[in-house]
Amino acid sequence: MAHKAGFVNIIGNPNVGKSTLMNAFVGERLSIITSKAQTTRHRILGIVNGEDFQVILSDTPGIIKPAYELQESMMDFVKSAFEDADILVYMVEIGERELKDEAFFRKIVHAEIPVLLLLNKIDKSNQEQLEEQVGLWKEKVPNAEIYPISALEGFNVSEVFSRILELLPESPAFYPKDSLTDKPERFFVNEIIREKILLHYKKEIPYAVEIDTEEFFEEEKIIRMRSIIMVERDTQKGIIIGHKGNALKRVGVEARADLEKFFGKQVHLELYVKVNKNWRSNDRQLKRFGYSKD
Repeated sequence: MAHKAGFVNIIGNPNVGKSTLMNAFVGERLSIITSKAQTTRHRILGIVNGEDFQVILSDTPGIIKPAYELQESMMDFVKSAFEDADILVYMVEIGERELKDEAFFRKIVHAEIPVLLLLNKIDKSNQEQLEEQVGLWKEKVPNAEIYPISALEGFNVSEVFSRILELLPESPAFYPKDSLTDKPERFFVNEIIREKILLHYKKEIPYAVEIDTEEFFEEEKIIRMRSIIMVERDTQKGIIIGHKGNALKRVGVEARADLEKFFGKQVHLELYVKVNKNWRSNDRQLKRFGYSKD
């Protein structure tokens, strides 16, 4: 039987459910899922292996008009998703009518590879609204196959995956067959801590934060980690730590519980907060945190 393999890249506006879909396909929580926009900052690969296929899924940051260097770098990850895709998955949600960037939208409409347009969150719509939306997107993206789905409820997700398998090109596997992702373990430690900060802090705080896991020692029964929460200003540091350190403690307790689930063993996590002034606009710092493509 011929082996199929290829890159399936998921793009769309912020908060339309891209990460939820990829996690549904892969069966692991590889991407942060919160109700806040712009939660995915990197391009995260999730790999689904079968005997005769390997699907390499790429979850990308939501498409925005960049306001500072970090966001420009995030949009570079989206651009690269167009360059190596074998199949493009364009996700929209019920009620949405346009992509936030006209140039990206033109790329989708003129793509020479298969485009699957997934109309997500249909559990929040009625039949009439759904039919109107399908008609709208058929007109806007005539080259796409349209699938109404609910990534969260799992509706139509396996049908979309079956279609992806049909469209995959014949190819040997690109990664070892036991791979789940291309990211190192520390990356997921950082993401899990960042998710807790997104959940518990308001306004600008989550977007001014970056996590750096400086130590990751795996012993037989326990993994010991030390992670630094970087912020841009002293006032943000005070907010992250909270009164008597309670806010930071809550982040640590919840992150540790998720990390133990993710790694399947006991975790000892130390968290510290440091000020790293204006890191989001500093090229050297952005490179250090993996936001530069070169």
